[in-house]
Amino acid sequence: MNLPVGLSEMPWGDLDFLGWRDPGAPDRSYLVAPREGGVVGVTLRVPQGVRRSFTKTTVCSLCVTGHPGSGVSLLAARKAGPLGRQGNTVGAYVCADLACSLYVRGKKKSQLAGRHEETLPVADRIARLVMNLDTFVEKVFEGE
Repeated sequence: MNLPVGLSEMPWGDLDFLGWRDPGAPDRSYLVAPREGGVVGVTLRVPQGVRRSFTKTTVCSLCVTGHPGSGVSLLAARKAGPLGRQGNTVGAYVCADLACSLYVRGKKKSQLAGRHEETLPVADRIARLVMNLDTFVEKVFEGE
């Protein structure tokens, strides 16, 4: 696994999870998130043979940030345990740069910012991101 560049300079206080694209394998990403009892890491891949939608805007299923063009990617994680060994996966449309935590806090702006300003308070956006992240991670680990 290739660790993200600038790991020591990450804005740790603003991150609900650590996510990064593997620079050596652009179809692979990693997500490290807190989970009851500790921290888990999940390998994400761009599913093979998936056709990209031709819509101009897509929305991240974790942080609900809208992005133009290819700002959101379909990423799939192999399920843990026997289901994963059988090839079962869980997928989600996620910010291509995995910077969801920064988008919900306004530390990073989508190119659509200003056209689609969300009125939900930042604390509520963070809570929604954490809930959506927990739901995704739970799906990966259910049945392990």
